[in-house]
Amino acid sequence: MARDGQVTRERILEVANELVLKHGFAATSLEQILQRAGVTKGAFFHHFESKEELATALVDRYLVTERELVEATLRRAERLSSDPLQQVLIALGLLEEMFAKLDAPHPGCLVASYLYQNDLMTAETTAKSREAFLVWRHDIAGKLRAAAKTRPPRMAVDYEALGDLPITLIEGAMVMAKLFDDSKMIAVQLRLIRNHIELLFGIEQAAPQAGHPEKEPRGKRVKVGA
Repeated sequence: MARDGQVTRERILEVANELVLKHGFAATSLEQILQRAGVTKGAFFHHFESKEELATALVDRYLVTERELVEATLRRAERLSSDPLQQVLIALGLLEEMFAKLDAPHPGCLVASYLYQNDLMTAETTAKSREAFLVWRHDIAGKLRAAAKTRPPRMAVDYEALGDLPITLIEGAMVMAKLFDDSKMIAVQLRLIRNHIELLFGIEQAAPQAGHPEKEPRGKRVKVGA
């Protein structure tokens, strides 16, 4: 019975997450969630005291999933190379590969959706969100600072700001991907970050061979002013 209850709770969270990313939390009604999830109002209130409690549970769930993804990616990169600079480049490459497989624009970030509705971000939720997002800053900044000891960058670097760059561009690319209906937007931006870091630390790239131009994964292009 407990197992069935957990399945119901996860079903509610999954449906609510999808609807909130599509319509926003305020525009998503409890009735929509119940209908899509196929559960009764009684079942909902068995798991959540209110819609506001559901909002907190949604962001907690989202942050756990995102943090697990980031940490798993970084740990995999560490297993593939002992060089801190290569670890960063590999991690970005793994994320690029993952996002390149999308066949539709990414649905977006739940935290960003909540930030536009300040009443949803309690002090506790805000603190949890900051902690989750700081994983990139701390790990990437630390690895690049370590790499600089043996391979000094070509110009002065704010390592913390550079550590924020992947998540900053990913968040912005999610918006751009929807705007331009381009499922590959995030992957392309991650490739640009990798190129920037390679150039910053003096890693030379082989030029594309004649007759074989480098192909970039792109989605549907939108003509401006046509």
